Amino acid sequence: MHLPVMPPVQPMLASSAAAVPTRGGMSFEPKWDGFRCLVFRDGDEVELASRNTKPLTRYFPEIVAAVLAQLPERIVLDGEIFVARSAPDGSTRLEFEVLQERIHPAKSRVAMLAETTPAGFVAFDLLALGEESFLDRPFAERRAALEQALAGLDGPCFLTRTTTDPELAQEWFTDFEGAGLDGVVAKPLDAPYTPNKRTMVKVKHERTADVVVAGMREHKTSTPQRPLLGSLLLGLYDGAQLQHVGVSASFTAKRRAELWDELQPLACDIAEHPWGAWAEQPGSDGGIIANPDRVPGTQSRWSAGKDLSFVPLRPERVLEVKYDHMEGRRFRHTAQFKRWRPDRDPTSCDYGQLDEATGYDLARILAIDHKEPPR
Repeated sequence: MHLPVMPPVQPMLASSAAAVPTRGGMSFEPKWDGFRCLVFRDGDEVELASRNTKPLTRYFPEIVAAVLAQLPERIVLDGEIFVARSAPDGSTRLEFEVLQERIHPAKSRVAMLAETTPAGFVAFDLLALGEESFLDRPFAERRAALEQALAGLDGPCFLTRTTTDPELAQEWFTDFEGAGLDGVVAKPLDAPYTPNKRTMVKVKHERTADVVVAGMREHKTSTPQRPLLGSLLLGLYDGAQLQHVGVSASFTAKRRAELWDELQPLACDIAEHPWGAWAEQPGSDGGIIANPDRVPGTQSRWSAGKDLSFVPLRPERVLEVKYDHMEGRRFRHTAQFKRWRPDRDPTSCDYGQLDEATGYDLARILAIDHKEPPR
């Protein structure tokens, strides 16, 4: 492989903003919820690289085939790998948990998943085309060349839609969440491509929920002399059953020590805990239990080797957290500690309090005609 831009390349990054920017000179696009991926194609050679430059090629043979069939012979793209699934109403939406399952060491499993849960690739920036590097060119030029090079894509490779209208971008921010998208990204039209620099702006969904603190894990730097909190295990009630909904982490060292001491009086035996029954189920020693809610303490391909044991806590404390959105019955990302809620009864913390995005068909977002944005 010999291209004007060669791997490894770290992709351009984004800083967070609370709202869609309204200043001029910006291009807006949907924020995809998948694996960031740089595509390098030189004739019959294709490499797929992750955000941290690790190879993804072997896990997505169908994307390699699509790149060879649909893209120019010599090109370097920045984009996202995603998996979409059909909903009961016939619409499609992104499914990040299904995408995670695509990373598997067994070649036979990779081949099977490529057939049963095929991935797609959506391009949103151009780094090189033919013999030319586009890194130093402003985004407006990169986008124009990208539209010309990828005209007419109809999947599995797609070109993301864009707009310079902040009002339309705000509509996308609201509407596209129903298809599983993360928010909106804004790029300065006059900015070059800057690897590993936060040149872009991302606006993500943010909500709050009152959850039950049901367990805690020690931090990796914890010692017997100075135990530190690593994360809080959170729960929500579904009827009479307390479901594991995610974790809250990211504390200062001082706060980790304070929280560990503060929560020690709630520590209990697992047999007395609402999640005690899970400890008896097959798979709790490292497998994945076949039910819709991942059992705390079980391993996955993403946590292999990590100590996922936890200290069960009596579910008596309520915490308000910030989160972006749900993936099935769980928080998609780590929730942020906001404040204690001593006024809330733990049993009142259920799924009914959560906002649900109005459904939206991903196929409309991936429509071929990008000059006619969906309303």
